[in-house]
Amino acid sequence: QLQLVESGGGLVHPGGSLRLSCAASGFTFSIYGMTWARQAPGKGLEGVSDIDMSGSKENYSDSVKGRFTIFRDNAKNTLYLQMNSLEPEDTAVYRCGRAARSGWYRVGDLSAFNSWGQGTQVTVSS
Repeated sequence: QLQLVESGGGLVHPGGSLRLSCAASGFTFSIYGMTWARQAPGKGLEGVSDIDMSGSKENYSDSVKGRFTIFRDNAKNTLYLQMNSLEPEDTAVYRCGRAARSGWYRVGDLSAFNSWGQGTQVTVSS
């Protein structure tokens, strides 16, 4: 049974950093593209970053480019999101997602991902 479990969220001051983790199980992690998306109160799900199955190709939304880094450890079946220079606008529930198909997926297309974790809350506030 596929499971995606996020952790690492919390309350942080503006300018601070957090590292999110997504532990994957129930499928062959190394053959799927993965993504991080977020949902702020009253807003829809927004794609943040995605990464191909080998970890060699990354994609970022304009709002986080240069501040966030996505990476994965296929030996540990874990996806990560390093978030630096956090801003109040980054406050949201962050969820990790798995691509609908193994191998190739359309980069930057949130509809390419159809399995999601429950999410972890990130709050940026002074």
